[in-house]
Amino acid sequence: MHLSLTLQSALMIPSNSKAQPSQQFPGNPEGFTLSPSDVPTSGTIATRRLVSTHTSLALAGIIGGISLGILAVWLLVARTRKLKENAASAGTSESSPLLVQYQAPLNLQTYTAKLENDILLCSTCAKLDFYRILLYGIHELEPIPLGSLSSIFERSYQCSFCRLISLYVRRTRIMEDFPHIDLSEIECGVHTTLCGALRRGPHPPLRYGRRLYITGNGLWQTHPAFRALGPLLIHLMQEDASKFGRPVDLHGRRVKNTVDVGLVKKWIKLCEENHGDKCRNVWRMDRNMPEFVRVVDVVSMAVIPAPSHRFRHVALSYVWGGNGAEYWTTKDNIAKRSIPGGLNAANLPDTITDSISFVRQLGERYIWIDALCIIQDDLQDKISQLHAMDSVYGLSYFTLIAAGGKTARDPLPGCRPRTRTPQIHIEVVQGLHLFVTPPTHEKALGMSAWITRCWTYQESALSCRRIYFTGQEVYFECRCQVFCESIVAESKADFCRSFLRHSREEYFPFSTDSFWSYKYAVERCTRRNLTVESDIVDALTGVTNALVVAFRLGDPARAFQYGMMLTELHQALLWQHDPLTPRTRRSLAEGSNSSWPSWAWATWCGAVVYMSRSVYRQTRVTGYSSEVSVDETLVDAWYIVDHGGGIVPLDVQKVSRVYWIEEEQPPYSSPGRTLDPTAMPLDTHRPLKPGTLIFCTTSSHFAITRRGGESNEESSPADHYGLFNILSATTSPTWVGTVILPLNPAPPSSIEFIVLSRCDGAHGFYDEESIKPYRGCLLHVMGVSENEGLMERVGLGIIHIVAWVASTPEEKMVFLR
Repeated sequence: MHLSLTLQSALMIPSNSKAQPSQQFPGNPEGFTLSPSDVPTSGTIATRRLVSTHTSLALAGIIGGISLGILAVWLLVARTRKLKENAASAGTSESSPLLVQYQAPLNLQTYTAKLENDILLCSTCAKLDFYRILLYGIHELEPIPLGSLSSIFERSYQCSFCRLISLYVRRTRIMEDFPHIDLSEIECGVHTTLCGALRRGPHPPLRYGRRLYITGNGLWQTHPAFRALGPLLIHLMQEDASKFGRPVDLHGRRVKNTVDVGLVKKWIKLCEENHGDKCRNVWRMDRNMPEFVRVVDVVSMAVIPAPSHRFRHVALSYVWGGNGAEYWTTKDNIAKRSIPGGLNAANLPDTITDSISFVRQLGERYIWIDALCIIQDDLQDKISQLHAMDSVYGLSYFTLIAAGGKTARDPLPGCRPRTRTPQIHIEVVQGLHLFVTPPTHEKALGMSAWITRCWTYQESALSCRRIYFTGQEVYFECRCQVFCESIVAESKADFCRSFLRHSREEYFPFSTDSFWSYKYAVERCTRRNLTVESDIVDALTGVTNALVVAFRLGDPARAFQYGMMLTELHQALLWQHDPLTPRTRRSLAEGSNSSWPSWAWATWCGAVVYMSRSVYRQTRVTGYSSEVSVDETLVDAWYIVDHGGGIVPLDVQKVSRVYWIEEEQPPYSSPGRTLDPTAMPLDTHRPLKPGTLIFCTTSSHFAITRRGGESNEESSPADHYGLFNILSATTSPTWVGTVILPLNPAPPSSIEFIVLSRCDGAHGFYDEESIKPYRGCLLHVMGVSENEGLMERVGLGIIHIVAWVASTPEEKMVFLR
């Protein structure tokens, strides 16, 4: 206000006052006066008035500039003194980012602009020097306090920085969904984190870009709404990178209402030209597309057989969201759709038409879309096509992923105008353009319907390059890089320390261990939903076929059955139900004449977890994944009943690690009998069902009791499985092992167990006062129930070898259904 009044008075000339002798103009420090002789005559009044006005205005401008300079210097001195007082009271040095330091001569124009920008900040944020904070950084252990979240909300109407924070919180919908949460209990602070680098080699620390990281205590860290959205990170826009002498790498970029096709082309080209085989041949596939596979020709608009020679195609992954009989390819319309122009885009849903249009804009010609390329009412065609998914997605140039919609009728966001609203809100803070970082593509996908569908898992896992369309922006991901529209992250190098990258743990981290790759896929796939429960095996067939090719496992039909990896059966059998999933058999397809076997995870609904033996130490089952341990296979030969009723030997890899075992410990003895399928006593009136496993092992009964008692205080009402202690078969029973069993219905007091394999022993698995631990002292056992000579799996556990041998087990030929 003072500045405004000064300028106003300096430029003011009274228009209705008469000039008096020796009258001095207001705001004239040099005392310029008018005498009576200076009063103009009527003939010259117009000219003199004009000259006088111009002269006065010029003097007023000079005077105003000097006044502004004096005011700016005064404000600078006052502000510096105040900041020093704040720094002293906060226990910081004068080099603190809270304090402005000017090492160059003062630029009045620049500083005046900064003062005007500070007007847009609250008193708390105006104390911060955001330039210095982003230049030098703030350690995460010493965040600068910003006050409570409720006070930030109150200040957001007048403060541009607080507005960025409140915008993030409003995205969580926490205030609408949880109106009774007290935001005043959440204290916020700010520190910085590095963005990373796109160029290999050492750089001066100041060359690394920094982001502002907003922290909070209490509910900020624990409430699911905040955790789902991820950390609050505030970025600098690319136009301000030069102010810090940095390249635009990993700075913000404005997102348009429609996708920048040229940018997407650049991403694909960078990957193709610079990443080599890392992104070209993920699954070690060296073959053509099967001849029976069809593709959509986006130029001729026809569904055609895949060209016989090597060709480039795109694949689409999306959510059907219901029946699509009106646009599916069927026996009735396949002939018409096979001729040029036979595929009418007007009859197709938006996701499909937009995908065809986008592929055409990228200059590609062929796209595979399941609803159009599979004859939906031809079962044989559907089966053959589904068994080619490893080729369709594994050999694709890239895969378009429609993660922004819930059905095929939703548009591909950003492909056409008004189909998306980018959430890039930019605020100017002390002359710097800042914006809240949009969700990473992990978080964006985590909020989508697409990621909840089981079918879409393998479609993404098999693809070497993925282009995700979300409601906010488009993301590109390959095995080396992640790009998005809102961050400048393009680099020719396969090296990258970008914050955009992640471990792909939700997809398929390719491993040199075939079983580890398999278990990872099973655990991820079974977390997702299916409309038709019996599709579970088909929805993973593409991945299992790819594993067969990558690890040379032979015939896919012999390597995998019922979703189980038969070549590593001794490990594959060690799956557990997720503790929050009830034990419910999966509904099979209509017309199926045989149920799936109990030993296969695919038989049961819900998530599956492979756990390490450490789970048996706990007081309740927790569903975290870990590496299973098998140190010796104790079943010499495995057989399975095929769909024709024949008994077929399985090629199961054997494991045997040599242990030094103390002499006083009784060794475990495998069954001495040799399994002869031709001599098996088969009941001709009750033939064995397909999927029955046949093998020889030892069997014994043990009493069990719930760990922690029937009212285990540490258990949760949501738990469907519990830990049960296995008790020795002695007059004074002791704890000799542990088994995980379903809680409903309650298990019997005694269970029959059969031996599967050996694992290393450690502390905490049994009563060590009664039994001595040693290496290799534990057995993997399966709890079973028997009915008319057929066994079914009930649970899985471990038991000490000494206790097993002491129970005098019997040899058995097991028929496991």
